[in-house]
Amino acid sequence: MTTIKTNTMKGIILAGGLGTRLFPLTMAVSKQLMPVYDKPMIYYPLSSLMSAGIRDILVISTPQDLPNFEKLLGDGSQVGCNFSYVPQYVPNGLAQAFVLGADFIGDDAASLILGDNIFYGANMNRLLQENSNPDGGVVFAYQVADPERYGVVEFDENFKALSIEEKPQQPKSNYAVPGLYFYDNSVVEIAKNLKPSARGEYEITDVNKHYLEAGKLKVGVLGRGTAWLDTGTHKSLMQAGQFIEVIEERQGLKIGCYEEVAWEMGFIDDAQLEKLGHKFIKSGYGEYLLRLLKP
Repeated sequence: MTTIKTNTMKGIILAGGLGTRLFPLTMAVSKQLMPVYDKPMIYYPLSSLMSAGIRDILVISTPQDLPNFEKLLGDGSQVGCNFSYVPQYVPNGLAQAFVLGADFIGDDAASLILGDNIFYGANMNRLLQENSNPDGGVVFAYQVADPERYGVVEFDENFKALSIEEKPQQPKSNYAVPGLYFYDNSVVEIAKNLKPSARGEYEITDVNKHYLEAGKLKVGVLGRGTAWLDTGTHKSLMQAGQFIEVIEERQGLKIGCYEEVAWEMGFIDDAQLEKLGHKFIKSGYGEYLLRLLKP
C-alpha cells in the first residue's frame, strides 16, 4: 500500500443520458451500470478519479437511474471517500455538469470524467496526479482512426494546441479529446455563461476554447502505451470487455477495481480492505481483494 497525499479537487462522473446507441440493452438499465467484463462500467472512471487523489466525487445521472448508483456505491465511506449524487433531468451537454455540480464544487478545482470512458496505461496514475491542481484547464489528446466522432485538437509542430473543434466534418488532426478534464474553479462561471451550440447543447469544447483563448489550456498527449476505450456502442462495449479480460487474465491484476485503488492510495487500511474482501467472498472479486493483502 502506498500513501499519497490527496488534494482538494472535486471529481464529477457524468453518467446520464439515455444510452440510445445501446438500445435495447439500455432501455431498463443505465449504460454506466452495464458490465465491462467483471465490473460495472462506472467502476473504471471512478478508479481514475481516485487514482488522481480525489476523494470527494459527485455522480450525475438521470432521476430514474440515480437510486441504482447510490445502491451500488453508497456514500463512499467504505473506501475512505465521499460520494454525492445529483439528478440531471435533461441531457443537454457535458458542460452542464459544472452547473449542476456548482454547490458541490464550491471554491475548489474540479475534474470531470465521462461515465463510459476507460483509461489504462503504465503512466496514467502519475499523469492524473500531476494535473490535479491546474492553473487553468487540462485536457488530453489521443490518436484515433475516426476523429470526426469526437472533439478534435489541432497542434503545431511543438504540440502546442492551436484549436479545438467539436465533431468536425473535416478534422484538422487525428487527435481526439477523451472524456477526462481538469479545471480550476473558474470553470463553474464559464459553464454558467455558455450559450447552447447549434446542436442545442452546452458543449465542453466551448469550455476548452475559453481556456485556450485565454492561454490557460494545457493539452497532454496520451501516447501509444495508453489505452482509451469509449464504450458507447455495442461493438466498443464488447471490445472493452475483451480488452479488460485479456489484461486481467494475463497479469492477474484487475483494472478499475476502486477498492484496490483506495487501499493503494491510503484511503483505507488493511483491515478495511479485508472487510470488503469478505463482503464479496463468494466471487472472484472478493478473493482478489484478500489476495492483495498477502505478502
